[in-house]
Amino acid sequence: MDYGADPTGIADSTEAFKQALSDACGSPEDRRLMSEITDLGGSELNLGGGSYLISSPLTLPSNPVGNIKVQPNRSRSSLYPTIIHGGSLRASNDFPCEHYMIELGFNSSKSTHSRYNFEFVTLSGLMIDANYRGGGIVVINSLRTTINNCYIIHFTSDGIFIHSGHETLITNSFIGQHITAGAHPLEKQFTGTGIRLTGNDNIVTDVVIFSAAIGILVAGQANILTGVHCYNKAAAFGGTGIYLKLSGLTQTRIVNCYLDYTNIVSEDPVQLYVSGSFFFGDANVVLKSVKGVMKGVNIVDNMFSGLGGEGVDIVRLDESGEAFTAVDQVMVERNMVDNMRVRSTVAKASVQGNGTTWTVDFKPVLLFPNRIDHVQYALLNTGSEFPKHALRSVLDNMVVIESNVQVEATVYVHVEQRWK
Repeated sequence: MDYGADPTGIADSTEAFKQALSDACGSPEDRRLMSEITDLGGSELNLGGGSYLISSPLTLPSNPVGNIKVQPNRSRSSLYPTIIHGGSLRASNDFPCEHYMIELGFNSSKSTHSRYNFEFVTLSGLMIDANYRGGGIVVINSLRTTINNCYIIHFTSDGIFIHSGHETLITNSFIGQHITAGAHPLEKQFTGTGIRLTGNDNIVTDVVIFSAAIGILVAGQANILTGVHCYNKAAAFGGTGIYLKLSGLTQTRIVNCYLDYTNIVSEDPVQLYVSGSFFFGDANVVLKSVKGVMKGVNIVDNMFSGLGGEGVDIVRLDESGEAFTAVDQVMVERNMVDNMRVRSTVAKASVQGNGTTWTVDFKPVLLFPNRIDHVQYALLNTGSEFPKHALRSVLDNMVVIESNVQVEATVYVHVEQRWK
């Protein structure tokens, strides 16, 4: 407001923001963070709780800077990073649709990895209304950026887009294309992506994505999602909660998340860990074959709650393109399931009878068709005979045990599909 910005949101405040940002990033101290990145000593841009109309993106200078903040009222201290904070930003009706409200490094080369554009920048306590004119926040090739306690709405592209760089933290935020608490009448028409990660080593924690075609799209390695609640667009309407577009090298951990009527889709998953999460309303995990590769996948200790009816598989193989042929170290087990079909790579069952053949059908449970890598069985004979018996077949996920004489017996069978 000291620079003439209108906190009522009536007049355009773009020029005031540009001047304030220029001053916040000026007079650099003679200190460096990463090579070539100027340490601004904790510079802050304080919005003072106002609501501001802007007609072009808010950007930091093209020269690399760091330790700057945009967040709620707080006394200046070099203990804090560079911060922008404490107010609302709304795009004007002529805001350029191909841009984002806040752009960190948007004009820098998206392909370069020679240096970072920014380091230790914090965006906090902001409400960002893109007015259906573009995206919310883009961070490109930056290091140790924090986006905290933000409410991002009315975007058409992405709520938050992280490209390249390292170690962006997105925490305690709410993201949605439309303002809703569920059952929105236009849910089938939701578009856009809540969070798009095309960089490595990022953390998304305690974030709610309440409307978008895709909740989180991940196309970079070594990211972790924890405490995320996605009810952005139901899978039945074509939505996806978390889409891992990382064919062949996933390296993603999804822990303690809530998939609410929307699913997780992973292409050719390699090193994928999904655990401690709650899947509600027929939400499930879809493993999609692109080149037929699935290695090092753990989907364990989750809760699945369905809508009843015929039931939906808790984990489904999408082999519409081609079949999975290179499968190794896949564990789907120890999941709690209600009103959905259990799928697992480990199963056990028993069958009782008087005869020479015992057949146990694991097709309704095992994840992969016609694939049993390991079998253990025990034959409990309640009579006085000591028959010879052997495993005869595992074709079509059906285990067949035969004895040389007819006996009254119970056969207990344990099977696994984990290893190649």
